Amino acid sequence: MEHDIKVKFCGLTRPDDVSAAVEAGAAYVGFVFFAKSPRSLDPAAARALALTVPPGVAKVALTVDADDATLEAILEAVPLDMLQLHGRETPERVAELRTRHRLPVMKAVGVAAAADLAALDRYAQVADQILVDAKPPKDAALPGGNGLAFDWRLIAGRRWPVPWVLAGGLTAGNLAEAVRMTGARQVDVSSGVETAPGVKDGGLIRAFGSAARDAGRVPDLTGN
Repeated sequence: MEHDIKVKFCGLTRPDDVSAAVEAGAAYVGFVFFAKSPRSLDPAAARALALTVPPGVAKVALTVDADDATLEAILEAVPLDMLQLHGRETPERVAELRTRHRLPVMKAVGVAAAADLAALDRYAQVADQILVDAKPPKDAALPGGNGLAFDWRLIAGRRWPVPWVLAGGLTAGNLAEAVRMTGARQVDVSSGVETAPGVKDGGLIRAFGSAARDAGRVPDLTGN
C-alpha cells in the first residue's frame, strides 16, 4: 500500500533553505530558537523566513525549555503554526502551553532503550503530535540535531493516539529502511541534509524529498 511520507525539514536558516525545502515537498519547516544550536535564529530572522513559506506548509518553532517571556517574544514576532518542545518539558507544561497559545504542540522524546518508550505514551496523552528522536549522549550540548539514529526495532509496530514523527540520523540513504521498519508516515531531518552543522544543502534537501516520495511506495514491515 502506498502512503505519503510527510517531511519536516528542521533548522532552516536561509531563504534558499526554505525554497529548497518547499520545492522538495516539505509538509513542515522548522525554525530553531535555542542559542546553543548552530541553527538558532532570533525572532526577526525567523519572521523574515516564515513570511516566505507558502500556505499549506506548516511553520514550526523548535524551543528547548523556553520560559514564558521567550515564547511570547517568538510568537509575537513570527507567524507560526506549531510549537515543538525539545527539552525536559513536563506533560503538565505541554498541556499548559497548548492551552495558553492555542497552537498545536509537538513534543520530542529521546529514545535509546525500551525503558524510554513509556514517556512516549505519557506525552501522547497531552501533545498534538510526538516526535520520536534519538536520545542524545549524556555530554551532548544539543538535545537533537546530532545526526544520531536509534534502534528502529524498538518502535516497530507501535502506534500512539496522536500523529508521530520519526527523527534522528535520517538521510536520503537510510530513509527507506527506517520507514519500512517503523511504519513512520512523518519524518524529520536536519543534520542529514547539511554539509556542516547548520549549513543546509539544496541538493541534499531535494534528494531527501525524493527519497521520502520513494519510501511512501514501499510496503513497511509492520503490517500497515
